[in-house]
Amino acid sequence: MTDRQRVSSGSRYEPMIGFSRALRVGRNVYVSGTAPIWPDGSCDPDPEVQAQRCLEIILEALAGAGAAARHVVRTRMFITNAEHADAVGRAHRAVFGEIRPAATMVVIDGMLDPRWKVEIEADAVMD
Repeated sequence: MTDRQRVSSGSRYEPMIGFSRALRVGRNVYVSGTAPIWPDGSCDPDPEVQAQRCLEIILEALAGAGAAARHVVRTRMFITNAEHADAVGRAHRAVFGEIRPAATMVVIDGMLDPRWKVEIEADAVMD
């Protein structure tokens, strides 16, 4: 089996649930569902700002595994209201507009924290 490189973001949920923010296996990097949490535990109410924060955390996790935005091949965006789709899409486009990975956006009933309006995950394949 290929060695696994685990990347942590320091989220309290990682040890509580038993997962890594990102996992690199060979050339592949998998970034877990990422919520819009700031280091102080706060959460901005704006869905676009939330998506931007999710993507910042994802880019940091990718970097920790030796990857970058250009390596992302797939993203999944989970939103709690279809009205947030444009705002989340704008944030996604700001990071991935030229890369254009395969992407999915799904409306769901809710998140672990009711303040969260979006959660994003990403898969990458390094050169």
